[in-house]
Amino acid sequence: MQTDALIGVQDMGAAGLTCSTSEMGARGGCGIDIDVKDVPQRESGMTPYEIMLSESQERMLLVVKKGREAQVEAIFDKWDLHAAHIGQVTADGLLRVRNNGTVVAEIPNAALVDEAPVYDRPTARPRYLDKVRSIDPAVFSAPPPPQQALLALLASPTIASKRWVYRQYDHMVRTNTLVLPGMGAGVVRVKGTSRALALSVDGNGRYCYLDPRRGALLALAEAARNVACAGAVPIGATNCLNFGNPERPEIMWQFVEVVEGLAEACRALDIPITGGNVSLYNETDGRPIYPTPIIGVVGVIDDASRVLARTFRTTGADIIVLGRSYGELGGSEYLRTLHQVVAGEPPIISLEAERALLDLLARASASGVLQSAHDASDGGLAVTLAECVFDTDGMGVDVDIPAAAAGPAGRAVVAPAIATLFGESASRVVVSVKPEDRATLMRMAVEAGVPACVVGTTGGNRLIVRVSGDAAIDCAVSEAERVWATALAQYFAGRAA
Repeated sequence: MQTDALIGVQDMGAAGLTCSTSEMGARGGCGIDIDVKDVPQRESGMTPYEIMLSESQERMLLVVKKGREAQVEAIFDKWDLHAAHIGQVTADGLLRVRNNGTVVAEIPNAALVDEAPVYDRPTARPRYLDKVRSIDPAVFSAPPPPQQALLALLASPTIASKRWVYRQYDHMVRTNTLVLPGMGAGVVRVKGTSRALALSVDGNGRYCYLDPRRGALLALAEAARNVACAGAVPIGATNCLNFGNPERPEIMWQFVEVVEGLAEACRALDIPITGGNVSLYNETDGRPIYPTPIIGVVGVIDDASRVLARTFRTTGADIIVLGRSYGELGGSEYLRTLHQVVAGEPPIISLEAERALLDLLARASASGVLQSAHDASDGGLAVTLAECVFDTDGMGVDVDIPAAAAGPAGRAVVAPAIATLFGESASRVVVSVKPEDRATLMRMAVEAGVPACVVGTTGGNRLIVRVSGDAAIDCAVSEAERVWATALAQYFAGRAA
């Protein structure tokens, strides 16, 4: 909303108007006086209590400069949105709620916001962690061939194309969509400007099950990295924190660790949490879900013509891996899909290295050096490379990836090719550049302190991957893409049968 008429804005989430009015008043050191008769209602006969606590979605509370109300309402009308004047700011510090003029509630904002009772539930580190933090070497006694493993991963619901889902919904958003679903972070233009917004939502319950704090760091970093891969600078985040019963000390410990991990990552990456949601008591027959923080990040692209997607664009382009690989398989999709195991330690993450990578991606995309960018996450580099050639009319690649460096526990007990191809080390992105731009990107990477390695070129119609010169994968792109594109529909058809 491009206007200087606004003084404050707050999302209306938990506890609805009660929360948004009292929080805005407390932060501003002032009072709020509203009349619930003026609040738009979807049901007739609602009591003031119900109106104040209703959590109806897609609502915001605005504080507007006096005399500028019509200007704000005109903007809402332009976008076919509804706005209603429900009250005013006062100087007495009280939240005063009226119903047709009669005061039905009156309480100091500070009492609701800053002096409310605080839960301090007991916490206890879960005993299961001592068992699952290490990987039994026997798991890797007979690893499948890399190509077989890749096809199995491409068929897993976590990695397979989500086209079956998003094709059922309108995804063009008033023709503003610049990057279609499935092609990376969602990108929408800001009409009337040269700018665009990139958005990504990420989360990995396996990582948080094994290490809630590190899992939270990785979740925020991945969402920010996806936004940066579109060419955007991350500017804000939201969250949905999903846990079991917090009355159990082990679950409360997971919750505390995740929140503290998110706070650490947000400070390091300079990405504030603007709002969020907490969902608790998620259990079935006494078994809790994995602790699962789902993180959404939004970023700004100043020049919408520089937007990037995940797919390679031209044949003969150089393929470069940004970041360092340690062959980390703890909590990986490879372990879960190929061996039905969720164990080990999640990938290590350096927030300093992540920040450097985000900055490099923003500068390189803004300068026009990059043709594409796609982050390496679930399934590792093998899956990332495959996803870069899907939706390209069969364009192939020929790459040779250096064997992953020695890393955390669990790396040495598996064949180097498996660790290199399917390890999920953090802070890695696969990019493509024109040959004449390769030197520029490599120089920029050195200046940013980001490891960069040229691994191959685009072309042909096969997915050819070697590890330190040794053949690992050689399959038709069309075969791999068929598995990836149809797996989710087949999965749900099988469950329905």
